[in-house]
Amino acid sequence: MDTAYPREDPRAPTPSKAGAHTALTLGAPHPPPRDHLIWSVFSTLYLNLCCLGFLALAYSIKARDQKVVGDLEAARRFGSKAKCYNILAAMWTLVPPLLLLGLVVTGALHLARLAKDSAAFFSTKFDDADYD
Repeated sequence: MDTAYPREDPRAPTPSKAGAHTALTLGAPHPPPRDHLIWSVFSTLYLNLCCLGFLALAYSIKARDQKVVGDLEAARRFGSKAKCYNILAAMWTLVPPLLLLGLVVTGALHLARLAKDSAAFFSTKFDDADYD
């Protein structure tokens, strides 16, 4: 007695293999998702204000883990978050010193102009007739 499941109907027609073919549609190969691990390590070591570099490192490791598991969509999401946190860490670290440098330069230019004007004021020569 045959107990195989699912049972095949012996009266069903079998497909002929002479004209059968399989077509695969291949799109452009997608590059593997980037995890930005090296950038995250440098952000953690050098640009770690408000722990943004550490967050980037955590998401980079998650992206690498998901890439190893084979979930490429999750790896892309985590890699994108790691990239955003790396950019925020870089901006948070580089913009304030650049703003401070700009303030120092403009302050120095303003003070130089004030010094020039005050030097002209103190170099004014008065005649004795001015005091009469």
